Amino acid sequence: QVQLVESGGGLVQAGGSLRLSCAASGRTLSSYVMGWFRQAPGKERDVVAAIWSGGRTVYTDSSVKGRFTISRDNAKNTVYLQMKERKPEDTAVYYCAARRQDTGTYAYWGQGTPVTVSS
Repeated sequence: QVQLVESGGGLVQAGGSLRLSCAASGRTLSSYVMGWFRQAPGKERDVVAAIWSGGRTVYTDSSVKGRFTISRDNAKNTVYLQMKERKPEDTAVYYCAARRQDTGTYAYWGQGTPVTVSS
């Protein structure tokens, strides 16, 4: 059974930086697409960024482009989300997820880590 565990969330002031980590266990996910999603209070869960297996192909949502960077360390079975220049609207619960490259559905999800950006 695959487990994804996020960490690194918390309270940060606007303009500050934070790095989220997502550690996978139960299976090597080096061939999987890994994604970060977020869900703000009262809103739907949206994709923030995704990274393909080799790490060279990434997607970053326009709302965070230039401020957030996704990366992965396949040797550690871990994916990261580096966030800088945080804004209050970045406040949300952040989730990591994994999917096979031949499917568009994320099959595995973490429990989420809350991030609060104070102004």
